[in-house]
Amino acid sequence: MARVKVRTGMPSVALDKAEFARRLRRRFYDPAFKSVETEITRIIDVAWDGYNESRKSPRTRPAGDRYADPSYELSVEWSAASKAIEQAEREQKSRSSKSRILLINGSARSDQTCPGEMSKSWRLVQLVQQVFAEESALEVELLDLSLLASEYGRNIHPCKACVSTAMPLCHWPCSCYPNHSLGQHSDWMNEIYPMWARAHGVMIVTPVNWYQVPGGLKAMIDRLVCADGGNPDPTSTGGKNARKAKDIEMKGWAYPRHLAGRAFSVVVHGDAAGSETLRRILVDWLKDMGLVSAGHAAELDRYVGYYEPYATNHDALDRDDAFQEETRNAARALVAAVKLLRQGKLAQPDARLRDVRPK
Repeated sequence: MARVKVRTGMPSVALDKAEFARRLRRRFYDPAFKSVETEITRIIDVAWDGYNESRKSPRTRPAGDRYADPSYELSVEWSAASKAIEQAEREQKSRSSKSRILLINGSARSDQTCPGEMSKSWRLVQLVQQVFAEESALEVELLDLSLLASEYGRNIHPCKACVSTAMPLCHWPCSCYPNHSLGQHSDWMNEIYPMWARAHGVMIVTPVNWYQVPGGLKAMIDRLVCADGGNPDPTSTGGKNARKAKDIEMKGWAYPRHLAGRAFSVVVHGDAAGSETLRRILVDWLKDMGLVSAGHAAELDRYVGYYEPYATNHDALDRDDAFQEETRNAARALVAAVKLLRQGKLAQPDARLRDVRPK
């Protein structure tokens, strides 16, 4: 088998210490930090050393016998995230566990920060929670992505597109972060991956932002690429060794679908354009990962206050009793699908077919 070439040659992104220090000092812009200038200088020296020596994962331990390379120094943060996912998967598969739905608020708008007002998505999420609360055997986990814009230290770092180099280079969970040498820490995805793994059903409620999903939701979607074909063993690729990953893929990669079989529902709302298109995009994405639609009523897109002023959009939602009830029906459809799923009665006619073009 011929070895595939690794293409390199982009400009260096290395900083000198002066530029590194200048960027790091931006974190201490508040004049109140002047009183600890000596300490800041010492912190910059330590941080520079970590950057200059590329200490991406400063705390590691040998991977152990369950991995392809037992002696590989595996990030303790990645190991913890991997174990959390494994525990979540065990809970999801346990017959004794309660059915669980992951409810996602995709809007960034919040009355806790600059917009000064809650989002319509948040109000719809509250309606959905009332429907779920009627089911005593159901647990709901809320993922409020507006916290990315309103809460200190919440980050979803961008996907680095490792999968485009070779699928095995994309690890499950993602091993690109945290990267302490680059200051890319506090990555929320290590908490979000187990939420998805634990769920039997997923419901996304989101607005349209300029014909697209809001930025926080898109960041999560991109980072979930590792859930569809991702490699659960970073030692097999020597961490991020592109050559090893390409060789593995060319020998034949199974493209494991880590979230396949879960049910889903999507509610999209807009005010002028893009609602239907975004609903289709989200449905296609979820189906592409092997998730199962809860039915026609569970795939909903509507306009609220069509071409009316932004200032009165909540008033428009107040008047739209039909959309509110359709949103409740999307939740009810998901509940019904999850019940069938747990009973082994949710039909997936193509589940046993061989994927002719795995990717």
